[in-house]
Amino acid sequence: MLELKNISFNVNTESQDKEIIRDISITIPDEKLVVITGPNGGGKSTLAKLIVGIEKPSAGHIYLNGEEITDWDITTRAKAGIGFSFQQPVRFKGIQVIDLLRLAAGKQVSVAKACEYLSEVGLCARDYIDREVNSSLSGGELKRIEIATVLARGTTLSVFDEPEAGIDLWSFQNLIQVFQRMRENIKGSSILIISHQERIMNIADEIVVLKDGHIDRHGAREDILPSLIGTTSAVAACAKAQ
Repeated sequence: MLELKNISFNVNTESQDKEIIRDISITIPDEKLVVITGPNGGGKSTLAKLIVGIEKPSAGHIYLNGEEITDWDITTRAKAGIGFSFQQPVRFKGIQVIDLLRLAAGKQVSVAKACEYLSEVGLCARDYIDREVNSSLSGGELKRIEIATVLARGTTLSVFDEPEAGIDLWSFQNLIQVFQRMRENIKGSSILIISHQERIMNIADEIVVLKDGHIDRHGAREDILPSLIGTTSAVAACAKAQ
């Protein structure tokens, strides 16, 4: 379980201090899929970076399973079981998919086990296991390979920052299926997704609406989603246009 208590984050500019995150308190329960949504510029990606340790809060405390991790760096948090998937997956010239999965797992993963991870994200293992993680892979393929590395790592908390960014409709449909499978096999862990997409919110247990750096609404999907339908598609369209 992840707990954020009174988290704030300020950025120092030449003229003033800008408050990006303002006094946020939230709990991400075990065995739940939670989606954070809201207008662009509301602080969603910043909050994800604070959770995984890329940024450190200006105030407040972060706890993982009751242990304070506020001052832990990204490497220490990763070792503790917090995984992060970027909006734009990194390409690694000269590294094969099997090598990437072994690096993520931190141990020698058999080819058979690596194939299981790839199959879980809807990729034909024999077509990808020896592929180089370079520009020959599409955005959708890279997204699913990155998710396979999260599975290989065996994370306690998996954080995905706008996983729909930069992929086509076919890849997005497959991505939804991947998250549905993860949700069905979520035992002992939790999933946090930053997203504008209604279809991703529709498979969530809980939805958090972040606006102007603070929590505008938070509750069960069935309570929050109806009030967002009709606005989320417009927000997503604007984000794509930008």
